[in-house]
Amino acid sequence: MRIAVASQNQRTVTPHAGRTRRFLIYEAGSGGEPRLIDRLELPKDHTLHHWGNAPGHPIYAYDVVIAASMGPNFVARMERHGVEAVATSVTDPEEAVRRYFRGTLPTLPPEQQIHGHS
Repeated sequence: MRIAVASQNQRTVTPHAGRTRRFLIYEAGSGGEPRLIDRLELPKDHTLHHWGNAPGHPIYAYDVVIAASMGPNFVARMERHGVEAVATSVTDPEEAVRRYFRGTLPTLPPEQQIHGHS
């Protein structure tokens, strides 16, 4: 399983999943421990907000997207492409992925926004 974590600053889980250009890519290692395997940086015109409903976006290749906030349209679009979208208050990317695999990741409703993250 591969998980894309929105991380515009490459250090924390950041909000606005549809406008994020940078993602940390994790997969489960042995024993379910997350392992950072890649960093995805999208051109400005490739954010999901700009992409629209066209098929083939790079994020559609992952199983899960985690961010600090996302709108209901983002969640619905991900669902249509077979990607689970999860908003969380956890700010450490690796911890968020670890807790996702354990089933203990606190989640936020899609319309709730977390402010103060950059």
